[in-house]
Amino acid sequence: MYECFACMYISVPNTNSAQRVQKIASDCLGTGVIDSCELHSQFEEEFLETREQYEKLQKDGRLLFDQVPLVEIDGMPLTQSRAILSYLAAKYNLYGKDLKERLRIDMYADGTLDLMLMIAQAPFKPPKEKEESYALVVKRAKTRYFPVFEKILKDHGEDFLVGNQLSWADIQLLEAILMVEELSAPVLSDFPLLQAFKTRISNIPTIKKFLQPGSQRKPPPDAHYVEVVRNVLNF
Repeated sequence: MYECFACMYISVPNTNSAQRVQKIASDCLGTGVIDSCELHSQFEEEFLETREQYEKLQKDGRLLFDQVPLVEIDGMPLTQSRAILSYLAAKYNLYGKDLKERLRIDMYADGTLDLMLMIAQAPFKPPKEKEESYALVVKRAKTRYFPVFEKILKDHGEDFLVGNQLSWADIQLLEAILMVEELSAPVLSDFPLLQAFKTRISNIPTIKKFLQPGSQRKPPPDAHYVEVVRNVLNF
């Protein structure tokens, strides 16, 4: 699920019918909770391809700290990735039923985000360092992150990580699993509960649809991806 959350502009106009979501981004890492808005909304997307598009957003005063992502929803411009995700998770009932559940969701989501960011940063490194980074991702997943989530599922005894319904943490863990599997297909071989979790969450109808060929899910980054992101963000 590679999609630019670092270079994203999303507009969600208010309508009386089903809410329409517009996403504008350059190819980069995304997060599943954004795409899970399909659970409740339709969205269109357009990718930033040039530095000029990005600078126009800055000039128009739409980027609070001159940074993307930007989401426009409910008549509000939202910036900063964590704030955006928290708002969308709460809005779409993916954020638990009380503060204690939200705390656990935050902890689990932040853990998977650490792993996902390692993957997102790797394509911008020289070839040898990139391969070393990918190897480290697989090692960390198998020795640090996936054992924790395997234990969480065992101790919790439910179909989901928190409570008894789908949350942002579940979606983001699924996304992290899929990203790591693109680096090492058998990475879940020692984690039977995570294997079952992946199957279960992947078969939720709207998520299953999103994972099918022809959806808005993005392929792993390639050389063009790296070039576009470098040009847009000027680094």
